[in-house]
Amino acid sequence: MAERNISTGELAKKVGITPTNVSILKTGKGKAIRFSTLEKLCKALDCQPGDILKYSPDEE
Repeated sequence: MAERNISTGELAKKVGITPTNVSILKTGKGKAIRFSTLEKLCKALDCQPGDILKYSPDEE
């Protein structure tokens, strides 16, 4: 978002989700994401899924 100079509110509006949900995704606290939302995020940010997703194994 910083590289694209886009605010949380602006991104939320472009993607069609709440600013709260954008914040949850930004902080890594989200547990799931719809592919349609991921697609819209990538389109709005002009990036690939791997640019915004990171795999972290569950801690046990």
